Amino acid sequence: MSIEIQDVHKAFGSLEVVKGVTMTVEKGEVVSIIGGSGSGKSTLLMCINGLEPINEGRILVDGTDVHGRGTDLNKLRRKIGIVFQQWNAFPHLTVLENVMLAPRKVLGRSKAEAEAIAVDKLARVGLSEKLKVFPSKLSGGQQQRMAIARALAMSPDYMLFDEVTSALDPQLVGEVLDTMRSLSAEGMTMIVVTHEIAFAREVSNRVAFFHKGRIHEIGPPAQVIGAPREPETIDFLKSVL
Repeated sequence: MSIEIQDVHKAFGSLEVVKGVTMTVEKGEVVSIIGGSGSGKSTLLMCINGLEPINEGRILVDGTDVHGRGTDLNKLRRKIGIVFQQWNAFPHLTVLENVMLAPRKVLGRSKAEAEAIAVDKLARVGLSEKLKVFPSKLSGGQQQRMAIARALAMSPDYMLFDEVTSALDPQLVGEVLDTMRSLSAEGMTMIVVTHEIAFAREVSNRVAFFHKGRIHEIGPPAQVIGAPREPETIDFLKSVL
C-alpha cells in the first residue's frame, strides 16, 4: 500500500507550478514537505486527492490511478483525508454534528453509528468536552483539531495536511502538532506540508524540500534538515530557522 507520484506536472494556464515530481510514500510513513511559498507543495496535495487535475504523469493510490479514466474519485477520497489551512465547518451545526455528517452522508452510516464514530474521533483529538458547542465558540486550534477529527471519521488510510498551523496564533500551534504526533505514533500514513521545521525533524521518516516546483532534496530529517547538500535547501533553512 502506497502513494506513488510519477513525473507529475501541473500548470495553471501558462504557469507550471509542479514540474516533474516523483516520489513514493509507503504505508506507515510520515513525509514532510518544506519549501518556500509558490514551490508547488500545496498544489501537489490537491493533485493527490484529485481536487486538481494534472497535466502529465500519474498518481497511484494503492495501485489506483487517481486521474485515470473511470476512477471513482468519491470512493478513492474515502481513503485519503485532507486538512487545509482554513477549517470549513458548518456554523449551524454543533461540533458533534459536523463530524457526524460525512459518515452519514458519504458512508451511509446510521445516526447512532455516525455519532459513535464522531464521539470516538473527537475524543482522539481531545475535544470530548466540546461535542455540543458550535464551531464559532472554539479557538483556532480547537477548530483545526475538529477538522482533523472530521477527516478521521471517514477512516482514511492516508492523511494529507496542508499548512494546518499557518493561520494559528503561536500559542495554539502546539495542540494541533500534538494531535498530529499522536496520529504518527499510531502508524497513520501522512504527507505534511509544513513550515514547522522542528516538527518535521522530529516526526518525519523523510523530508522533501521543494524549490520552484521540483523536489530539490529528499531524505531523512537528519540529512535534509541537519546536513543539507543543496545550496537552495541551505538558504531556505537559514531563512526559517
